[in-house]
Amino acid sequence: MAKQTGKAPTLTDVARAAGTSTAVVSYVMNNGPRPVAAATRERVLAAAAELDYQPNRIARALRSRTTGVVGLILADASNPYFGALARHVEQALDKRGKLTLTGNAGYSPDRQEHLADKFLAAQVDGLIIVSADGGADVATQVKRAGVPAVYVHNKPENGQAPAVTADNEDAVQRAVAHLRGHGHTPIAFLAGPRDAGPVGRRRAAWETALADTGAPLLRCEYSRAAAAALTGQLISEGAMPAALITATDEQAIGVLAGARAHGLAVPERLAVISLDGTPDSAYTAPALTVTQQPLEAMAVQAVDLLLGGESAVPSAPAPLVVRASCGCEPAAA
Repeated sequence: MAKQTGKAPTLTDVARAAGTSTAVVSYVMNNGPRPVAAATRERVLAAAAELDYQPNRIARALRSRTTGVVGLILADASNPYFGALARHVEQALDKRGKLTLTGNAGYSPDRQEHLADKFLAAQVDGLIIVSADGGADVATQVKRAGVPAVYVHNKPENGQAPAVTADNEDAVQRAVAHLRGHGHTPIAFLAGPRDAGPVGRRRAAWETALADTGAPLLRCEYSRAAAAALTGQLISEGAMPAALITATDEQAIGVLAGARAHGLAVPERLAVISLDGTPDSAYTAPALTVTQQPLEAMAVQAVDLLLGGESAVPSAPAPLVVRASCGCEPAAA
């Protein structure tokens, strides 16, 4: 079977090459509405591949009133945590036959609302939102347009869409208990510049666990540079705590860099546990002990909620992954 040249092949061309009707080709390309015998399906797919036939997504959308596209708004695409979560969301949507259209809010609530409007204008079939702290409930405007929406990782207070989150309180309790097992009290906590969303819940759980111990609450931006600078300042002032839980991996990596630059040994002088558990955390020096957020499970659950597979999802556990930064011996290779 020779591949056509010139104009793009059509449904009719595929039908002619496969020796069947255009209706049957349509059923194969759209997975219905009528079943097609396995042998005929294989013949149609082989003809489509040989002709390099590409279904017209726009025409299909006009017929079905769906685009097959789901919008994903990320709080910050440059953060490896959100990047890893986005990969899992894209994979989960792909398994459901959906294309992912991703937008980066850059931690800006205004940008987040702008992206929601743009995605609605593009007629997405649904929206998954990794909400920026302090923003409005964009799911409200999305649902008014008749489009389903789901939050993942974080949602605004009183948000009107379901959310898939990790059990941040349990994660903090695990981290505190582990550092106490190494003999540490007090245990400091490094939060962000504000208390909101998951970081706010993590900070509150730390305060509950370490009430009246005099443990210091530290703050900096969610970046490696900011955490490294804070660490250097604390070391210079002789105020660096002996044990620290960081709200994010980005901050933890900065703490390790700052400690190394100022000759502070980790974990001998400073024990560190982070509460994200991104892939990068396994490759720091020393490797970070983390509570590992179940990003793949959260992504799958969010997609199931969006596409009608589930009605509610409980918070997912974030297990402790023990490495060297807390004072444990590194696992054998």
